[in-house]
Amino acid sequence: MNAPRKNASSTPCLRVSPSGIHGLGAFATRPLEALAWLGNYEGRRYTQAEVAAKSWNDQLTYLFLLSNDEMIDGAKGGNATRHLNHSCEPNCEAIEEYDDAGRLELKFRTLVAVEAGEELFIDYGLTADDGSPPEAYPCHCGAARCRGTLLAP
Repeated sequence: MNAPRKNASSTPCLRVSPSGIHGLGAFATRPLEALAWLGNYEGRRYTQAEVAAKSWNDQLTYLFLLSNDEMIDGAKGGNATRHLNHSCEPNCEAIEEYDDAGRLELKFRTLVAVEAGEELFIDYGLTADDGSPPEAYPCHCGAARCRGTLLAP
């Protein structure tokens, strides 16, 4: 994986533009090799207690739950990585790593080489804690092997 830049909020490999899949998307600004670092997911962090106490808008959210149960809200102080749309056949992935200070970070990297101008996707792999059916989270990615839902297989 390419080494992150000193300025973690910098996303020089990403351009935000209208997406043919959904709303705005993140697009490569230049050709990128497989495993190229795209940027860290940034935003306001919430503890589980803060998440439980808050009323969330379910229409459009930029929430990412980390394995340590912290929630990052990319709508509050986030960067271009919040515009990575979902695909059932993603060309990027989200990975967790601890920084030098011991803080869990969420980073994005390419899975395959991508061309300049290509839209970048991750698999959201959502879970429905309320038991909602997969149809409640429809997917419109258009991938050959689209599973029809944003929920994890």
